[in-house]
Amino acid sequence: MEIYLIRHTTPSIAKGICYGQTDVWVEPTLFDKERKLVQKKLPSDIQYGYSSPLRRCTELATKLFDNIQVDARLMELNFGNWEQQAWNNIAPSELKPWMEDFVQVAPPNGESYRELHQRTNAFWEDLLEHNDSPVAVVTHAGVIRSFLSWMLELPLSNSFRIDIAYGGVVHALIAKDKHYNKLIRIG
Repeated sequence: MEIYLIRHTTPSIAKGICYGQTDVWVEPTLFDKERKLVQKKLPSDIQYGYSSPLRRCTELATKLFDNIQVDARLMELNFGNWEQQAWNNIAPSELKPWMEDFVQVAPPNGESYRELHQRTNAFWEDLLEHNDSPVAVVTHAGVIRSFLSWMLELPLSNSFRIDIAYGGVVHALIAKDKHYNKLIRIG
């Protein structure tokens, strides 16, 4: 299966704010420009589009594709009590354990990266089982990094070394048996 993973465009939120599952809007002054750049990276024959239910994804997905399915498994990491807080204002005693092992440790009332990985893996497995056509998925950087870990069998702890820009597109080929997966492009 050919898959295009698309990170949402620039969100309308101040820099330095934790906003994983906070439903923020897209930056209106950049949206059309970024949408056009995304569109140039996609083939015109994609029939199936999937999106995180968060507005920063659905806004882009509905502008790119006629047929969209929203799936909550594509949401960004749930940062729990840290949502909408400035990273600098989170107590070091709470932040340090997570920074040292974000794969296993969850923010208070949130989820760990391993939990995000488990829910997104269920989406990828369902997608492979029910779809052979090229598909596009509009989602978040954490979900895309989780996908790349799953696809390339990388340790989750190393996936944050992969930079996924706003409006970035990952193009990959996924084999049903996963032995011949191929990462074509990140950009």
